[in-house]
Amino acid sequence: MPSTRARLVPTLALLLATSGCPSVGVSLRPDGSPGPEECPQEALKTMRILRMHVGDAADVELDANQMSARPITLYDGPVESVLESSLGMLDPATRLYGRVWTAGPQVVIRYYEAHPPDGDTVPICAVARLGRGQLRKKPESQPGTAILEFSEASAYVVNSFR
Repeated sequence: MPSTRARLVPTLALLLATSGCPSVGVSLRPDGSPGPEECPQEALKTMRILRMHVGDAADVELDANQMSARPITLYDGPVESVLESSLGMLDPATRLYGRVWTAGPQVVIRYYEAHPPDGDTVPICAVARLGRGQLRKKPESQPGTAILEFSEASAYVVNSFR
C-alpha cells in the first residue's frame, strides 16, 4: 500500500498548477542583492499541505552539477539544488529550483519550486543559508559569479523573501 507521502505529493500536482519562477522582476537593492518579495499564495498553501513550516530547514547541495566539490562557483541566474535530508514531506533527492544573485557581499539563493523524485513540481518558498557568513563569496569572485568554500548549506522555509 502506498505511503501517505507517496499519495499526497502527486495529488498536490493535480491541485496546484505552478506558474513558473516568480523571481522575474524582483527589485534590486543598491548593492545588487534582491529586494523583498512576497511568497505566492499557492506556494503558502502547498507548504502547509506538505507540512513545511516557516523556519524548518534541511541540508542541501547548492548546485546539482557541483555536488561535494570544494570550492564551487555559482553564477547569477537559475540554480538546481538537491535536498540531502527531508523537508516537511519532501524526501531527500528532491530537486529545488530557484535563482542565485551574486552582486552583494553574500550570495543570495531563493527557491521557488521543488520537484520530488516521485512527483510533479510544486511551488515553495525557501532560502539557502549557512551560519557565520559562509555564503560570503571569496574575494577572487568575478562579477556575475560567486566562489564559495562549501557546496552545502541549509534550505530554510520562509513565508516571504526579505
